[in-house]
This record gives sequence, structure tokens and C-alpha cells, in this order.
Amino acid sequence: MRIETFPGVATALPAQILHAALNFVLPPRCTSCGVQTGSTGGLCTECWTQARFIAAPQCCQCGYPFELDFGDGVRCGACLSRAPYFDRARAAVAYDDRIAQIVIAFKHGDRTDLAPGLAAWMRRAGGELLQEADIIAPVPLHRRRLFSRRYNQSSLLGQPLAHAAGIPFIGDLVIRQRETDSQGHLSPSARRRNVEGAFRVAAQHKDMLKDKRVLLIDDVLTTGATVNAIARRLKREGARTVDVLTLTRVVRETSVS
Repeated sequence: MRIETFPGVATALPAQILHAALNFVLPPRCTSCGVQTGSTGGLCTECWTQARFIAAPQCCQCGYPFELDFGDGVRCGACLSRAPYFDRARAAVAYDDRIAQIVIAFKHGDRTDLAPGLAAWMRRAGGELLQEADIIAPVPLHRRRLFSRRYNQSSLLGQPLAHAAGIPFIGDLVIRQRETDSQGHLSPSARRRNVEGAFRVAAQHKDMLKDKRVLLIDDVLTTGATVNAIARRLKREGARTVDVLTLTRVVRETSVS
């Protein structure tokens, strides 16, 4: 009797069986509300329809969503009054209670399995930025925070984005040289002071940075103080442009159509 062999089947079938068994014992649940779903790391239908994904019209620089379409190349009042050092920022979805549950699970709950799906959201929002980038780099954590958390959530988002786009990912391009207070409870001006002088470019990467287009990756954009401080430092070290792509950003309730 001749036995046909099919490369990959021997390893693929056990993995599929294990995955099916795990789903049977621990059914996939919505990352936001916890209701049972059909896929791991996703949202249920209700949470998906309630998520406020950000798209045009929006500020051409910071990406803040407009209620009305004013045409291309229009900046919001905040960017006109205090121009950011970064060139463009885009985010996938508006921050709200549902998205907060996802961010908390991903950032503080060891749900690193969510990274590929969340990165796919970001890829749709930042397609133009990804096409034009030479380097992708994460917003860094201070070494003490990285030790306690064990992973940098921005790196976990940036790696699949870089892989899909075929762009070099440099995880240690920027160093957070000073431990900073949590930004959550600070005013916009206090946030700027908090991150002033907190970042530097790693010495081993300075030469290759000249005239490069850098795409910074982070999980949440609030006032933009952190990415702005990093963009300023990168441009001082020779970067041509610095764009920002985040999973979510804070917007007013009426700002997303």
C-alpha cells in the first residue's frame, strides 16, 4: 500500500485540533463586553457597530475628526494655534468606554494576542503613512515600567505593521531616558512639561536617521505631548518627517460623524 504524504498537514492538523479544543473549553469572547463571539480577539456585532472608527474629514495634521468637510489640507484650531513638531497623526478609532476595555486588557491584562487584530485596524487608518515611511518605531517605555509590564504595547502594535508593509522596525530607536509621571491626570501644559527632555535617540541609530521618514507607533493619543516631544527630538537628529499612528485617540463626543 502506498501512503500519500502532504507537507505541512502533519503539523497543521494538530494545531487546528488544539485550537478547536481550546475554543470549545474556553469560547472566544468579545474583548470589550465579554459576550461570546465566533472569533478570538474580536468584537461582538453590537460593540463593532458602536465603535467610532475615524475617517475623513479630519485635520490634515493631527487627524482630529471634523463634523463638516472643509476640503483637503485644512488644519484644526489646535494645530493652527500651536503647530505640532510631528507632520501627521492618524488614529484608528475614537476612545470611549468600549475601546478603553480593549486598551486595558491589551496594555495591562497580558492580552498580547490582541496585537495583530488591533494592528489591522491601524493599517486601515494609516495606509498613506505606512506607504511613505522609511522606519517604524514605537513610543518607548522607561526601563522600570518595561520591567514591570514585561512588554511594550506600542512595539507589539508596530511589529505586525512593519512586517505587513515591508518596512524596517527599530524597537530601540528612541530611548525614554527619564521616568515620567503618568499623563492621565495632567493638564495639557503639565503633560508638555512632564515629557520635556525625557527622550533621546539611541546612539547606534543616529547616523542612519538622517533624512529618513519615521512613523511612530503608540496605543493612545490624548493631547499628543509625548509623540510631539519625540518628533522634536527625531527632527533635531536629522529625520526628514515624523508621522504618528495610534490605535485610538480621545475626541469629543460630537466630533466623529
